[in-house]
Amino acid sequence: MKSTRLPGKSMRDLAGKPLIAHVVERTQAIVGVDIVVLATSEGAENHPIIACAESMGAAVFTGSENNVLERYFMAAERFGGDYIVRVTGDNPFTDPWHGARTLEHAVQSGADLCSPLGLPLGTAVEIFSRKALERAYLESTEPHQKEHVSPYIKEHEELFTVVRYNEPLPCSFPRLRLTVDTEDDYRVADILYSALYRGGPFSTEDVLRYIEKNPEVAEINIDVVQRSMKHYEKQS
Repeated sequence: MKSTRLPGKSMRDLAGKPLIAHVVERTQAIVGVDIVVLATSEGAENHPIIACAESMGAAVFTGSENNVLERYFMAAERFGGDYIVRVTGDNPFTDPWHGARTLEHAVQSGADLCSPLGLPLGTAVEIFSRKALERAYLESTEPHQKEHVSPYIKEHEELFTVVRYNEPLPCSFPRLRLTVDTEDDYRVADILYSALYRGGPFSTEDVLRYIEKNPEVAEINIDVVQRSMKHYEKQS
């Protein structure tokens, strides 16, 4: 809710529902997910998203605003789970079907961290084991390792089992942004939801078919620079 580039974006309307409602709905649709937890920061500004999540049957955990790693760890301590599926609150295009496949890859391989390659920005999930989350929490010392969840794991792959697998899609728009960080991102999301949402999650493939027929939509936010995790994310 305190986004600097798009304040209040979590409650922006998409097809008659708040953006965060679509994030929760899509996460609940991932096969293998037992409980969905909205892990947010403390503060009155977040009361609307908390109320929205609770109305949809999601659990809620409030913690540190800046130490996101601690927030995730403490939420895992309260609600349990051998694996944590990380879905960010500004990704209303998170794909439940690809998410289920990523979870299956993580469990079958025994990965400490598992993520797909080849999906458009904003559609994939990141999965890490409870034991890896605990180790990252206990051993992280740098500020950037605490501002997000998985930097410590990615910076110390010699200590963890990291699995990245290919989930390629036929896409003519390699710079396609399906996340909401700016007003232009929201315009894209609004257009796509207006065209595709029919009361339940639509797939990334549905989006790509629409974009192929309406390529001008992908141009709206093509110049937006992705800022999150830029300081440490390893290039694949």
